[in-house]
Amino acid sequence: MKFYISLFPIIIFGTLLTTNLTVAEIPPKKEVENTTEVELEEDETISDEETESLELEVILEEDSNCKEIDNEEEALETKTEDSNSEEPTAKAECPTLEQIIRYQKLAAADTLYLLGDKIASTVLYQDAKESWDLELTEIKRLPKAIYDADDLSPASSVYWRIYKQGKEQNFESKILVPLELLVTRHPEFIPGHIAYAEELIAYERPLEAIDVLENAIGLYPKEVKLLRTKIAHDISAERWLNASISARQFALFNPDSPEAEEFSKLADEYLEQYQDLVRFELTGNVVGNAILGTVGFILTRNLFGPVSAVESAIMLLQGESALGEKFAKRIQNALPMVEDEVVLTYVTDIGNKITQVSGRDDFEYEFYVIMDDSLNAFALPGGKIFINAGAIMNTDSEAELAGLIAHEVAHSDLSHGFQLATRANLTSNVFQYIPYVGNTAGNLIVLNYSRNMERQADVFGTRVLTAAGYAADGGRNLMVKLDQQHDEAENPNPPAWLSTHPDTKERISYLEEMIVSDNLNRYAYHGVEKHQKIKKLVTKLWKEYQAEQEEQEE
Repeated sequence: MKFYISLFPIIIFGTLLTTNLTVAEIPPKKEVENTTEVELEEDETISDEETESLELEVILEEDSNCKEIDNEEEALETKTEDSNSEEPTAKAECPTLEQIIRYQKLAAADTLYLLGDKIASTVLYQDAKESWDLELTEIKRLPKAIYDADDLSPASSVYWRIYKQGKEQNFESKILVPLELLVTRHPEFIPGHIAYAEELIAYERPLEAIDVLENAIGLYPKEVKLLRTKIAHDISAERWLNASISARQFALFNPDSPEAEEFSKLADEYLEQYQDLVRFELTGNVVGNAILGTVGFILTRNLFGPVSAVESAIMLLQGESALGEKFAKRIQNALPMVEDEVVLTYVTDIGNKITQVSGRDDFEYEFYVIMDDSLNAFALPGGKIFINAGAIMNTDSEAELAGLIAHEVAHSDLSHGFQLATRANLTSNVFQYIPYVGNTAGNLIVLNYSRNMERQADVFGTRVLTAAGYAADGGRNLMVKLDQQHDEAENPNPPAWLSTHPDTKERISYLEEMIVSDNLNRYAYHGVEKHQKIKKLVTKLWKEYQAEQEEQEE
């Protein structure tokens, strides 16, 4: 059973739009009447002017990744089955006529975009996509950073004055309380954050001090004085890796800053200091760690246990790339991998577009696809990115998949996995989930990033996604869809990719705010048509793999 559908001659429509229309004159999206008459007939192609129309063929076969629902009872059974599953799988209901028409508009817009007709493509993208409430309202922006206390408002200057008095009197509560209120209610006053962190350190509360500085940098990432203060505190405590990562993150987030090159060099210097420290500390610990690793293997039969302690120690000295490369090989040996060249080329091409603008020339990026139908992806140190086949089967456009890949590339670029490795989290808390024998566990490989790490990856990933030429809301759209599916299924177990992340609705909210406030283009390339073909191919490969597994079990 096949269905075909087509739209009005969109290319001609797009060409007409370009006449006497500048970028500044692109009309805002608005509700328009649907003048395209579409009738759906079985085994029939419907087109008003077939030779001049741009078609997106939507093929629904009985053995494809689509399930037609004939009655309410079957629909209820399907919903019950879905709610009992832990992950979104390859099974899905047939797309509605409205969804098909939307995909056609996006495909037409993609064609115009690739032809260089950005004005006409923008109009079509706007017509196919819903407006956000945030786009129709004024965004509440953070106040501009200030350094002079004379610029404080009368109310906020009271906190600063009380703090100064407390400092003279050496009165702890009179020092810390007004500073806390000041940075909370008036975060634009940068000296307030710096003073608060320094006072917390003076009262032997260094971890709270670092939190204060990290939060301040999150709000005002371009303020160099905040960064220098944090790095100075890291160095005084010999947290060389933290200092290195902070410096590198600034260079990545602010490539146009006059200080970007300076901090990039400092990042390398601090990393060398960290490696020297590790060499010293490992001198007397490698043997003991090897024994503990062997014990761990005996107790858990963890494929990585018997050698992880010694090898990870050596790899930490060699750097991020060595660590990622070693574990990437182990994952490939432990899990079934997709080997289809068409699929791998598609994923690698997307990844290369992302990494060309991500800024880590010291990494050799590699992209792998695990034969697992759950939606998951993860990044190893050094640019080794793994996605599940389910990530392709559960996305509707190249931009959505690129958003997922950009998020993981961001984790790798920002050295988040390497940070976990240095805390012994990467080997002990992640790779223990890959069984020595048994079923595929690709959906269980989840890195326990901190909330701040996830936000950084969301923000940086969205920026590089946009710079690579994709619609800025690719990752955001995937989050929305997964969140909706999770809510509708009443499933307490979200997809693995979301299970350890911060609240999804919160992430959607701050991504929308960033896209709107930074004027990032969400009416750029989506890649709908090509992605649908790859999605169909991956679904076919997954079903063939399932059939092979069932035969082996018999």
